Amino acid sequence: MKTFCGRANPTTGALDWVEESEEYDYHQEIARSCYADMLHDRDRNVKYYQGIRAAVGRVKARGEKVVVLDIGTGTGLLSMMAVTAGADLCYAVEVFKPMAEAAACIVKKNGFSDKIKVINKHSTKVTVGPDGDMQERANVLVTELFDTELIGEGALPSYEHAHLHLVQECCEAVPHRATVYAQLVESERLWSWTQIRPMQLEGHTLVPPTALCQCAGAPSVCDIQLSQVPPSAFTRLGPLCTMFSVDFSRLITSAPQTHSCRFVVQTGGSAQVVLSWWDLDMDPSGTIVCSMAPSWTYSDPRAYPWRDHWMQSVYFLPAERNVCEGEEVILTVSHDDYSLWYSLSEGQRTVEKETSCRPCTCQAHLVWTRPRFGELNDHRRRAYYLSALRSVRAHPTTACVHECRHAGRHCSTWSCLRVCVRVRACVCVLQILQPDSVCLAVSDGSLLPIFAHLLGANKFLEANSLQNVVHVLDVRPEQLSVDHLHGQQISVLIGEPYFSTSLLPWHCLFFWYCRTALTCLLRPGASILPASATLYMLAVEFQDLWRIRAPCSTCEGFDVGAMDEVVQNSLDFRESRKAEPHPLWEYPCRALTKPYPVMTYDFQQCVPEQPISSEGTMPLTRRGHCHGIVLWMEYHLTDDITVSMGLTKPISEEGECVWCPHRKQGVYFFRNLWESSGDGRAAVSYSLTFDPSIGDIKMDFSVFPS
Repeated sequence: MKTFCGRANPTTGALDWVEESEEYDYHQEIARSCYADMLHDRDRNVKYYQGIRAAVGRVKARGEKVVVLDIGTGTGLLSMMAVTAGADLCYAVEVFKPMAEAAACIVKKNGFSDKIKVINKHSTKVTVGPDGDMQERANVLVTELFDTELIGEGALPSYEHAHLHLVQECCEAVPHRATVYAQLVESERLWSWTQIRPMQLEGHTLVPPTALCQCAGAPSVCDIQLSQVPPSAFTRLGPLCTMFSVDFSRLITSAPQTHSCRFVVQTGGSAQVVLSWWDLDMDPSGTIVCSMAPSWTYSDPRAYPWRDHWMQSVYFLPAERNVCEGEEVILTVSHDDYSLWYSLSEGQRTVEKETSCRPCTCQAHLVWTRPRFGELNDHRRRAYYLSALRSVRAHPTTACVHECRHAGRHCSTWSCLRVCVRVRACVCVLQILQPDSVCLAVSDGSLLPIFAHLLGANKFLEANSLQNVVHVLDVRPEQLSVDHLHGQQISVLIGEPYFSTSLLPWHCLFFWYCRTALTCLLRPGASILPASATLYMLAVEFQDLWRIRAPCSTCEGFDVGAMDEVVQNSLDFRESRKAEPHPLWEYPCRALTKPYPVMTYDFQQCVPEQPISSEGTMPLTRRGHCHGIVLWMEYHLTDDITVSMGLTKPISEEGECVWCPHRKQGVYFFRNLWESSGDGRAAVSYSLTFDPSIGDIKMDFSVFPS
């Protein structure tokens, strides 16, 4: 059975109606999952196996029958480990039907069907008794219900229910215990992801409104590969704090909790950010430990076990606070069923229990992502745009308009930003234009329009002494008329471009579609910034990211090839010939080719009716394993000013790449691993076609070995 689904097209701005199979959602879920990453996580798998063997051994030593409950079994790997370790019976619970079917297939293929029962239910729906899903309560509880924040997948309610209804009192649990750690730091780099800093612009200071400065920020965790944030990017203000532990072998509560750690400040500074991670003790003695600590905590960083399904957490304090060396402070973490949040107080104060985190009150944190905050705070990037604007010499009455681009529906604050500003009064960001210019800005979250729209024009303008110069327009680009521009035509069209719905690099070509819709309002010879964009690509060897898409075949001696087939079938359903977005500053890679410009989009012209195609080959000029292709966009603001959304520095002789930290790049993974000898005889063949009717790129890559 198929159904029509309405989807907003991020590139064209249109609402597309597409026919989808009823299986589309779960194929997409599997295709974009981290199952391969977990199966490749040898440190995790070995530690779980050791913990399971020890738990089964302790139960057997008591002369008891070993009955295991495995909640969130996934592939059935942990259940098979338990039976191999000597368990008499294992109940493997999996709520996601396709995964439960895959687990049953894997269990059967490995010969464990007589001892492992796969139950396709949520664990809170599982029943115990003669006619139930389980004949008896389990005495060993095995789970993998954790995310980067530890409890974000609902681990606490699931454990609470299991202890009340599914397992024996004082059962063995693997893992036995989890411990959460936190480090208070000062980091201008990380803090720039949650607050807008005052900006010096040619003798003027642009300041954010008080409402933004006083806002506690977004309550959600920022999960990243913290190993890629070097210690030089932050200052430790205190010791590593043990915040709290959870004993999974005992009844636990999912009710809100608060835990505190009192310590003396070791280095004075501005307390801004909390870095956090957790460990799993697989046994009661804590001799089998699986740690999520970043690589820079290891004496030998090469011993760091990379994983992407569990990373590290960054939490932003509600407000930055100056602390002095020797001062006593209290770091407090609170949590509900699914999330954690931190606060800092003076050592003499009584810690109050918080049952809910403080919400964003300024709305900006609901609109801007953390990378977007960082992008707006990037003074080097800002300088490029100012330099480009200085080169513009436009014509009469100045206005800056932020356009609505969501046809036929109400625009929420995060998806539509449109503000008309007289540029000659606009704090010199656009003062370099002629006094009578008409400037149209098309981007989501460009600094001046987003402050004016989200926080109220008066607040923003009063903060910068610009009262009575802003008019809010509620129109889409194709609806804009000369009446909106007071009878004038557009002399300058500018965009970053940035749009909140963009995931892949070419989604920001929505700017091109807006430019096309506005053609009749452009003056002859109107300036358009950026003037054009170029799509670049590069063949790479990933240090670790390849694991998330590589087939596993066997894991700790068990045949999990059926899972590889399930993932590949879901990829073939829709995803296999598509790129996927990844922030590559978090995932080191080596270039095996030079960067290749493969497609240029001329914004001076309208979007063409015919497709744009590019074909060719890229010789592999460095040794390594070719895992895939990276794609990114570079915007040419003027003839000599280019802003890259991909590589920000020349590739080193060894092939090291430095990526833009504010945008995600597109990654096309090869199904098979290719060896490159580096002599240029092996090459990547490519064929790309941009279809203007759908705003997407069809791509095909293959490697010709030497």
